[in-house]
Amino acid sequence: MELNNLFSCLWNQYTQESPQALKIFDLFKKEGEEVVNDHIALRTFDDPRVNVVKLGKFFEQLGYVACGEYEFAEKKLFAKHYEHKSDPLQPKVFISELKTKEFSPFLQQQAKKCVDTISDKTLNSLELLYSGACWGELDYSVYKKLLSESEYAAWMYVFGYRANHFTVLVNQLKKFHTIEAVNTFLKQKKYRLNSLGGEIKGTPEEHLEQSSIMANKVLVKFKQGIFEVLNSYYEFAKRYPLSNGKLYQGFIAKSADKIFESTNVKLSNRKVKDNESV
Repeated sequence: MELNNLFSCLWNQYTQESPQALKIFDLFKKEGEEVVNDHIALRTFDDPRVNVVKLGKFFEQLGYVACGEYEFAEKKLFAKHYEHKSDPLQPKVFISELKTKEFSPFLQQQAKKCVDTISDKTLNSLELLYSGACWGELDYSVYKKLLSESEYAAWMYVFGYRANHFTVLVNQLKKFHTIEAVNTFLKQKKYRLNSLGGEIKGTPEEHLEQSSIMANKVLVKFKQGIFEVLNSYYEFAKRYPLSNGKLYQGFIAKSADKIFESTNVKLSNRKVKDNESV
């Protein structure tokens, strides 16, 4: 599969399951913008069959190279980001993994059980990247128990392998030159922003500013019935030049940590007034 086809596949899957992202994309298009994707994010477990290194190899085969590494101590995550070595127009790829060994035996068993059900064929092909929750019928009691330990683990259990989010590169927008302008536009359209740590994560001095909407809610079928679950979100990034004049291409761990909260159930459920962020 060609790289562009892979991203198209991931985008189509993402927008089908996260319709608000497509609506925002279309809003920018109506404003005359050509939306450029800065990066995608993928989630996984630390199981060597599916960990960051394993998923990263798929992208390395398509011309990517591993760059920065990131630790999220509180969420018990490790991550790497990848950049295309010859085509800077290709989106960056941010892959994180849950350190399951730092959680309860229950969570460890569930993660292993999920991976055990993935066929060898899928594990060793690009299909893994968009295979979803291919472990069969979901159990709502398992989801709730995982949620009590880790938002990340609960999300993985329900949605599995797919793009967790795409990211609009604000630098390429013509009308919206700042993150503030983008955020104002989104709030005017009644989208709820993740304001944990501030609506804007990062600073120009750190060479990266980011914001995101809160994840949309979708109906998911469990064996006990249909339940509403937080799915995915849309992110926005403004990059600033380094001393050499080139745009910073990495990520800021403390900012990414707050962006992860866009799938925080408690934050999403908090009542807010019109035009107010979460």
